Amino acid sequence: MKTIIRNFTRNRLMMVISLSFIICQLSFSPVRAQKFALVDMEYIFKNIPAYERANEQLNQVSKKWQSEVDALTTEAQTLYKNYQNEVVFLSKEQKKAKQDAIVAKEKEAADLKKKYFGPEGELFKKRTALMNPIQEEVYNAVKDVAELRGYQLVLDRASDTGIIFGSPKIDISSEVLRKLGYSY
Repeated sequence: MKTIIRNFTRNRLMMVISLSFIICQLSFSPVRAQKFALVDMEYIFKNIPAYERANEQLNQVSKKWQSEVDALTTEAQTLYKNYQNEVVFLSKEQKKAKQDAIVAKEKEAADLKKKYFGPEGELFKKRTALMNPIQEEVYNAVKDVAELRGYQLVLDRASDTGIIFGSPKIDISSEVLRKLGYSY
């Protein structure tokens, strides 16, 4: 038991010495002031008409595709309800055929949903095609402003919940919009 306590104390002492050494090193190294800025990407995107048009287009396509999926799902549900109402009157072969039809319709609906809304689905591809050029343009504008002003770090105040307060003096959102050709 004494050996364990000695080892624990020795390890703790080594940690304190190491920490002290690091603190001393940091205190003697030259400290450079780091410049940083905030940007509100949500605000920027809301003020870019092309982004809003792309969002609206995605919403319309999404609703259209969802209605197609819903129609197939409704067909499958109708087939199932009809089957439940008729099951007592059906032969074994008829039951099997109706069950197969229901399963096929449900699979068709699931496949269509995956095709449109899956991780690599049509909506993802369309969103990528419409949004990536706009996002890339905004990113480049943020980068240009940051390089011009000498910022080492630019944080997005809209997506980072860790920011409790940010002075409006360091928010470059309006400057980024001006760089993109929008004056707000």
